[in-house]
Amino acid sequence: MQIEVKGRNVPVNDELRELVERKFRKVAAQVSDLARLEIELREERNPKIAESQVAAVTLYLKRVKLHAEGTSREMTHAIRLCSDELARQVKRDRDKRRRRREARNSPPQPAV
Repeated sequence: MQIEVKGRNVPVNDELRELVERKFRKVAAQVSDLARLEIELREERNPKIAESQVAAVTLYLKRVKLHAEGTSREMTHAIRLCSDELARQVKRDRDKRRRRREARNSPPQPAV
């Protein structure tokens, strides 16, 4: 899986890149090597917004595009929230495709 990290109002250093790679390993194990993950880290500069650290993730798969967003007071927590949400979405998508494939390949049930 290819990971692209972007920062808006946040400097993206090697420490943040390593954190992103570590948190999204679970997702990378479930998707193809051709999948592309874009994560945008930003800080809202409005003082009235308490949870100003935002991590937005978009995962481009073969048939679908999944998106998750997490906000928190700390960037590491926002990244963790995002990775959990995206892992849930990937699992749901895989299960849905697996059920459809099994239904298509199973023999029709006799009518009673």
